[in-house]
Amino acid sequence: MKSKLTSIAEAGNLVFSQNLRITHLSKAGRIEEAVRVFEKMTRRNTVTWNSMISGYAKNGRVGDARRHFDEMPAKNLVSWNTMLAGYLHNDLVEDAANLFDRMPKRDLFSWTLMITCYSRVGDLGKAMQLFQKLPDKSDPVCWNAMIAGYAKNKQFLDARKLFDEMPVKDLISYNSMLAGYTQNEEMRLASDFFEQIPERDVVSWNLMIEGFVQVGDLNMAGKVFGQIPNPNVVSWVTMLSAFARNARVDDARRLFDVMPVRNVVAWNAMITGYVQNLRIEEGYQLFLKMPERNSISWTTMIDGFVRVGLLHKARELLEKMPYKNVAAQTAVIYGYVRSVRLDDARLLFDRIGCRDTVCWNTMISGYAQSGRMDDAMELMLKMPKKDVVSWNILIAGYCQTGEMSKAVEVFDRMVKKNLVSWNSLVSGFTQNGFYMDALRYFLSMNREGMKPDHATFACVLSACANLAALQAGGQLHQLTLKNGHLNNLFVGNGLIALYSKCGRVIEAKQMFDEIIWVDIISWNSLIAGYAINGHGKQAIQLFHEMEADGLRPDEITFVGVLSACSHAGLIDKGVEIFHSMTSEYSIAPVSEHYSCMVDLLGRAGRVEEAYKLVSEMPIEANAGTWGALLGASRIHCNLELAKTAAEKLLEAEPYKTSNYVTLSNIHAEAGRWDEVERIRKLMKERGVIKQPGCSWIEVNNKVHAFFADDPTQPRLSEVCETLKRLTVKMRMIGHLPEFDTGLVD
Repeated sequence: MKSKLTSIAEAGNLVFSQNLRITHLSKAGRIEEAVRVFEKMTRRNTVTWNSMISGYAKNGRVGDARRHFDEMPAKNLVSWNTMLAGYLHNDLVEDAANLFDRMPKRDLFSWTLMITCYSRVGDLGKAMQLFQKLPDKSDPVCWNAMIAGYAKNKQFLDARKLFDEMPVKDLISYNSMLAGYTQNEEMRLASDFFEQIPERDVVSWNLMIEGFVQVGDLNMAGKVFGQIPNPNVVSWVTMLSAFARNARVDDARRLFDVMPVRNVVAWNAMITGYVQNLRIEEGYQLFLKMPERNSISWTTMIDGFVRVGLLHKARELLEKMPYKNVAAQTAVIYGYVRSVRLDDARLLFDRIGCRDTVCWNTMISGYAQSGRMDDAMELMLKMPKKDVVSWNILIAGYCQTGEMSKAVEVFDRMVKKNLVSWNSLVSGFTQNGFYMDALRYFLSMNREGMKPDHATFACVLSACANLAALQAGGQLHQLTLKNGHLNNLFVGNGLIALYSKCGRVIEAKQMFDEIIWVDIISWNSLIAGYAINGHGKQAIQLFHEMEADGLRPDEITFVGVLSACSHAGLIDKGVEIFHSMTSEYSIAPVSEHYSCMVDLLGRAGRVEEAYKLVSEMPIEANAGTWGALLGASRIHCNLELAKTAAEKLLEAEPYKTSNYVTLSNIHAEAGRWDEVERIRKLMKERGVIKQPGCSWIEVNNKVHAFFADDPTQPRLSEVCETLKRLTVKMRMIGHLPEFDTGLVD
């Protein structure tokens, strides 16, 4: 009999220890190991099942939690509450409500969980309905849940009214109310309420510290910390982390060194401070001294090495890690991705047994950022649980590689789109030159109730600027004002570019003057605006104002200024500024600057000098430079030089139709018809197809596009007749060369 009782006791102890093991593994995020322990158990009790349900739910695997719940041979009230808590943990309100309605029996904990569930997602109406149905309201727990819900959602008057109506208040009630104030940065109200608390505990004091830290008042936070009768480790860590986050790492270390008791959280907070401020070696020395480490300690240190590019040290530390969690492995994968070592990243990715969504997205993002979209899509198809970030990564990747049709295809497949999804697509259309499509999707976005942000407006304004769609841009200007985005720097810069490209320089200057803190883009946009609209002297004056303001010009600034000199015929000033790039600012000229100089010299008739500049360039001339020389040569009737420039242009862009047409026209102008025929044959051999030319104009808030050889265009004959008259007038005043062109593009 004794041996039988002993064996029963031993079996019970085994189940108890296995249950503890499951709970421990679940809390550490090692859910797969917990599953293996569960599956090997020959005996299971209700606690075993409840532990697995809780573990699954806390690790985001709610479907598995519900499957286990449904398979349980016998459920108790704890089982129902555990499943309900799982839904709450994952903000699955509808599932929680359905389960709550089915519960055969409820206790105060069940009601409080459901009230908290509604409060957390901001559905305070349903939370209050449930609160009013509560059979027994004598316990302050349910009151506290409602107060916390109101406070979290910034409904302080309702929270305070309920607080005042409470039949019995406990310290948790006071702290719930206080937390509402501090977590919403209402520190004046928090301070007044704090003084009214009859008996404070360390939680009350810690809430005040955290509140002042949150609003950036570290002096008040330190003052409150100094007044705590018995600070606990949370008090110390809160102050320590605040110093570290605000780059006061030495203050954090002084606090750390005098801590009476340090737990692993305190050590981790100090190491995190060093890592966030890129003092990795100091963080590593502290890491080596830790009496005990958890997964956060290892992951933080690995992330630190990744941040400063020491991938070999990050990988060494990962290999030494007792249990390689997915966060640490993902950190190293991110490091490989950032260093464009995608094959190393993939090898590590394939070794991970249980990958989370962040891990999958990191690897997919690596492929997308490197333009390997086939690999990104292949991995995406294998991903078991895709989130909106996964889809957005693919959209951004296809936009980056210019595959807009595939980006749209991915976008259309998305069940749930967020603002990033729309912005990625609108931005993609704008960056790839599909400005009309950018505007169309912006309108669709508004129709579907998605509110644009400053990034949306910046992209669409850029599209309007490139279309010179002044009326549409003006309406967007009003929308940015209505939506409160007019003070945003990106939006302001977009409006400067819009008005500049539409010839409204006064409005562009007005926008520039209204921006509180202008940046280099603001200056460059306005300088370019003056340049393209023929206000060369104003552009140069603005350039000097920029210098006087202490802002250092960049490469784009000089492109705008040189272009202004070219348009205004300020030859000597342009040459002076060009030389100042290297002598004063140590900026090496690039092809765009040489193109401006060629255009500058060419407009003044100094074509040979322009050709000499191109020939002596320390870098290889690109298509823009040869194109500028070609334009200058043709205007000044230097056909031999024009031919040379056109040949070079053809080498730089062998598949661009207009280059063949230009070269053919040059030979025609010289009467070399055999060369004209040779160019035509060359086009056929290379499979170059002449695309119809396209231009557009905005009239009555509508953009009208015109294609060459399009007989369907309304009023085509009137358009052609007007164009002929304009061409004749331009020739008469010397704006077109008097060439007898055989072929015209």
